[in-house]
Amino acid sequence: MPLNEIDKVRTEGLSFSKRLFTRRTLVRSLSVLAPLAGANFLGGCSSTQSDETIRMAVNTRPQMLDPRRATDALSSRINRLLYRSLVDFNAHFEPVPDLADWQQVSPTHYRFRLRESSTFHHGGALEAKDIAATYQSVLDPKLGSAHRGALKNIEEITVVDTHTIDFTLKEVDALFVGRLVIGILPADLIENEHPFHLQPVGSGPCRFVAMSEQWLKLQRLNDQVLLEFVPVKEATVRVLKLLKGEIDLLQNDLSPELVAYCRQQNSLQVQFRSGTNFGYIGFNFADPLLQQTALRQALAHGIDRQAVIAAIFQGQARLAQGLLVPEHWCGLSDLPDYEYNPEKAKQLLKSVQVPAEHLTLNNKNQRVIKLSYKTSNDPTRIRLATIYQSQLRPLGIELKIQSYDWGTFYNDIKQGRFQLFSLAWVGVKSPDIFQYAFASNAIPPKGANRGRFMDAESDALIAQALHSPDLAEQAMLYRQLQRRLHSQLASLPLWYEDNYAVQTQRLSPYPLFTDGRFDGLLKVQKRAS
Repeated sequence: MPLNEIDKVRTEGLSFSKRLFTRRTLVRSLSVLAPLAGANFLGGCSSTQSDETIRMAVNTRPQMLDPRRATDALSSRINRLLYRSLVDFNAHFEPVPDLADWQQVSPTHYRFRLRESSTFHHGGALEAKDIAATYQSVLDPKLGSAHRGALKNIEEITVVDTHTIDFTLKEVDALFVGRLVIGILPADLIENEHPFHLQPVGSGPCRFVAMSEQWLKLQRLNDQVLLEFVPVKEATVRVLKLLKGEIDLLQNDLSPELVAYCRQQNSLQVQFRSGTNFGYIGFNFADPLLQQTALRQALAHGIDRQAVIAAIFQGQARLAQGLLVPEHWCGLSDLPDYEYNPEKAKQLLKSVQVPAEHLTLNNKNQRVIKLSYKTSNDPTRIRLATIYQSQLRPLGIELKIQSYDWGTFYNDIKQGRFQLFSLAWVGVKSPDIFQYAFASNAIPPKGANRGRFMDAESDALIAQALHSPDLAEQAMLYRQLQRRLHSQLASLPLWYEDNYAVQTQRLSPYPLFTDGRFDGLLKVQKRAS
């Protein structure tokens, strides 16, 4: 799988994992924010910072600074600052040149030529041999790269000259160029088995300075400004550190209540930008109840998604109709909406055949369908579940909420031990996500079709799209596929969450990107105090 797909597989549960306290805990937390912000609260740390350092709080340490082995979102975003890749993506998620331009010599032959002279941070020139060494190492089973599967179609890598490299494929793959997003490493260091995960050496706009358990330091090459990433697990503490001046900014990973609180503080600035993280409710198609289209449609019409966006996200999300955002090069903007319509939902429920073990009667002697809904024990996810529960109860659906720690929950979903669940896809760029998530042959562990969705028409469209040599034809086929998945309710689309940044007023505005990348750190400046 390409980098962006691995990223979403490993982080899909994080989209809603923004720490949300119960209202009682939240009130206690916020009640002490103001006085503590002015006190020497956090271990006697001074609020004075070097003007040459910009500090960003993150919720954990980056797991892997070797781009060949990185799979988590945080590492991938930091690696973009340290390394450059052959291609990048534009606003429509189409591949565009980064280090190199390319031409398709034949359906299975691609030639890349470096666009400019680039230098690695250890002083060596970036050449075609470095590109070859990087991708050959990824394809070497000994490295154990999670990205090897996405590149297994490569038959041969040939260095033509210092600036030119050829990739020969085993079979046609119109999406191949978009898979070449791994940061390029120096061939000499690869040969010497350099520990890139501890001492990154790339050719990106930032160079590695140092790393400890408490921080990671990079330096911008254009102006020598230091960027420091500070792991702070608790969301409330991240806000306290912002108010104290011990960090300068953070991106995402707060509860909606904490974001609202930050917006009220004169010393902080909050900005938003539409995002691509796709929240959805998954169905178990092996379950006799969820196999019935009428029940899935009733659930879709019975949940007021816009009300949830207003209540939980305070309007900072947009309704989704499909996995890909409409701006994607093969996205759709005209899919019919499963609008909130409780009366329609009630009518649909009348045609559902309900096994006796899933049926009960309410106090009005009316039938009630019993369904289980699994979620993690993250407070935000539990709160969302209780909203769904309250919205569906008047329709005649009793939702039993089962919450577990993340590991247990995720394992149950992969094993198919659920009726309903909710997750999110993060960082989706390539449309071959549909094969991974919905093809009949992609049931775990072979893929992420956790709902056991099986549909011959969808499989045929997936196969046609994957084997089409023409991107325009692929776009047409993927749009047909999305219409089919939407009509079958392969999953219930919820929303795309906005990205947001919270920063102190001493920083210039931090640019946000729809895919959540950290590239804004290359532009932001500290204002003179």
